[in-house]
Amino acid sequence: MNAFYSADTDSSDATKEQLIKDFKVVVDDAEALLKATAGQGGEAVAAVRAKTEASLAVAKARMSDAQAALLVKTRAAARATDEYVHTHPWQSIGAVAGAGLVIGLLIGRR
Repeated sequence: MNAFYSADTDSSDATKEQLIKDFKVVVDDAEALLKATAGQGGEAVAAVRAKTEASLAVAKARMSDAQAALLVKTRAAARATDEYVHTHPWQSIGAVAGAGLVIGLLIGRR
């Protein structure tokens, strides 16, 4: 397993995390809406509420699965990085020092 991941993978993981957070907010808002309309009568409202509750249950399950998959990927990346750093300590120190130098030069230009 390669210890270094592309920037695309990192941004994809960050996007997934943000998507999960946003989706949780939507689910919470939908649940609040369902609770607020609990007293509303009518067969049509009851049918819509039942359908919405079913959709929310499916969405919560998918969200939980996505969160678990993201956690597994994060742990695998951390494990691979830890293994690489322990296997190649001097290359790791050199890479971090180089990155620090570049960042320092970029900040110093401001």
